[in-house]
Order: sequence, then structure tokens, then C-alpha cells
Amino acid sequence: MPTVLQNIFRFILLVLFQVLVLNNIQFLGYINPYLYILFILALPVQMPRWFLLLLAFVLGLTIDVFSNTIGMHAFATVFVAFYRNGIIKLFTNIEEGNNPTPSFHTFGVSAYVKYVIVLVLIHHSTLFMLEAFSFTHFWIMLAKILLSSLVTVLLILGIQSLKTK
Repeated sequence: MPTVLQNIFRFILLVLFQVLVLNNIQFLGYINPYLYILFILALPVQMPRWFLLLLAFVLGLTIDVFSNTIGMHAFATVFVAFYRNGIIKLFTNIEEGNNPTPSFHTFGVSAYVKYVIVLVLIHHSTLFMLEAFSFTHFWIMLAKILLSSLVTVLLILGIQSLKTK
């Protein structure tokens, strides 16, 4: 039960921080961190896929409602949730019956950093490509993807480094 309450609290906290603080911060028009993706990244490894996709959709739709974007965040979060288990298997060896929550301590520093970088890049690429819906300004879109991903990854790793075992 504490895990359920912890995830509910994390969901509410990340959504509120995203829509009240981070959505109002634009660094030079290129950097907008999307920290809410941490909710999907921090869910237990052995969570049923259908439930993970449902949570990702609800999270993305909630951000869409507050951001006035028409399904872009919902699509990007569901896309990340769909590939999450494959990325976990790519970088870690999780034993059968073990259900850790992804972190530095459970995955190891190297595997966790790779896991976060890949999924944040997938999320931001999907989100910004949907936003642009064109390759006309490819270099601007690429700069947004890379700079926003860098800031988001640094925020996620910073938050995770503050957690204790």
C-alpha cells in the first residue's frame, strides 16, 4: 500500500510542478524541461504493461489539459511507456520475480543513466516532432530536442541522486 500512495503523491507533485512552474519557464525558446516523465521512469519494473500504458495515457492527458496541447503529451508518454520494458531489458539484468523501482541503487549508475537518457530522448523527440509536424525547421527542432533533453536528464539525475536507499 505505501507504494501506491507514494506513486499517487509522485503523480500529483510532478504534474503540479510541471504545469505551475516548468511550463512557464522558457530558456531562450529552446529549453523547456519536461520533468513529469519521471513518473513513468520511476514505476516498478514488473508493472503490467496495460496498466503502465494506462497510467502513461492519464499522465500525458493531464499535462495536455493544463498545457492546452491536443494529445501530444499523451502520445509521447504512451510511446515511452511502450518501449520502457525493452529499454530496461537492454541495459539491466532483472532477475525473475524481482520487482525493483528503477534507480541508481537497483540498476547501477551506468545502466540507470543510459535508461534515463534513452527514454527522455525518445519522449522529447516524439513530443517536438509532433509539435513541429514538419521538417522545415529541422535544426531548430533538433536543438530543442537535445537541449530540453539535456536539462530534463540533469534534473532527473539530480533528483534521483538525492534519494537514499
